[in-house]
Amino acid sequence: MTDRAIPDVLSPGRIGPLKLRNRTIKAATFEGRSDGALVTDALIDFHRAVAAGGVGMTTVAYCAVAPEGRTQYDQIWMRPAAVPGLRRLTDAVHAEGAAVSAQLGHAGPVANPRSNRMAALGPSRRFNQLGGRLTRAATEDDVERISRAHGTAAELAVESGFDAVEVHLGHNYFASSFLSPRINKRMDAYGGSLHNRAKVARAAGRAVRDAVGDRIAILAKFNMDDGVGGGFWLDEALQVARWIEADGTVDALELTVGSSLLNPMYLFKGRAPIRDFAAALPQPQRLGVRMLGHRFLREYPYRDAYLLEEARQFRAALDLPLILLGGITGRESMDLAMAEGFQFVAMARALLREPDFVNRVREESAARSLCVHCNKCMPTNFSGTRCVLA
Repeated sequence: MTDRAIPDVLSPGRIGPLKLRNRTIKAATFEGRSDGALVTDALIDFHRAVAAGGVGMTTVAYCAVAPEGRTQYDQIWMRPAAVPGLRRLTDAVHAEGAAVSAQLGHAGPVANPRSNRMAALGPSRRFNQLGGRLTRAATEDDVERISRAHGTAAELAVESGFDAVEVHLGHNYFASSFLSPRINKRMDAYGGSLHNRAKVARAAGRAVRDAVGDRIAILAKFNMDDGVGGGFWLDEALQVARWIEADGTVDALELTVGSSLLNPMYLFKGRAPIRDFAAALPQPQRLGVRMLGHRFLREYPYRDAYLLEEARQFRAALDLPLILLGGITGRESMDLAMAEGFQFVAMARALLREPDFVNRVREESAARSLCVHCNKCMPTNFSGTRCVLA
């Protein structure tokens, strides 16, 4: 440790041009409240409640940069028709004193082609178990189009009143799938070496920076590792993070792990709610999840601040502001993050359980989330993401 001053998590913090009232961020979690791929009153109420509950910034997830980049049909995709609703949402959050970010990205092989009625795109052709169809290998034209679409989406975010955008470079979504040697089998300029595999992620950041400059803050959600054999791992992730920092395209990184395509519970830790997932699905998917779900939804022990050990290595290697995610459950884990040199903390499940949790942390020095990490909130994203115990 150095002699630097350790900030209070409830003190103001800065990400690029954006000053936040405190150092807590509502992490992006698909809300399941965007019927017709547009903002609804329910989505506005969801983020208004978190803003009123004290966070410095809330994150709207998931705003796809292209229609085929949605993980399912009703997700918002960034187009002029979405702007009026997004403006109502940002106005509502600002009225509560918080900032608001739009998570931008392309789901790539995680997209559901059956729901979207459009082919899912990835670095290489592979079977997409999410929609029961083959993922199509993206052409160079597709890659360039999707990179440009990130810039267009960021411009629309500015028009909609967002204070920040978060570029999704994790969870084996489009950019992250190119980083993964397990998924990316290409032999062209986007495959093989780490330099080539990193081009898509870096291009997305460059397109956003070129589009918005310093008008809003630019964050990126970045995988430290995929949690699968032969996937993107820590040593390569550190190098790509250094390249992104040198590019000057982002103002902060939110560090994450896992693959929505191959190992989703690696991010969440705790119990795998297989029966609840099955109950939320129609047949025959319901039967398939009940019989084989344990192969996909593996269980990992939960502990507070469970990504800290890996994240420390990024803190040592980078000067960029970093956001610690994963098991931030109270003042103790928040203070630990600040002491370890992270500038911000991000929470998801704790705020589903208690949207006003940050206000409670302000009032109670020993406040701890009521979340029990049952993960039964995860299957509710089919019907409106929520804590089933609240």
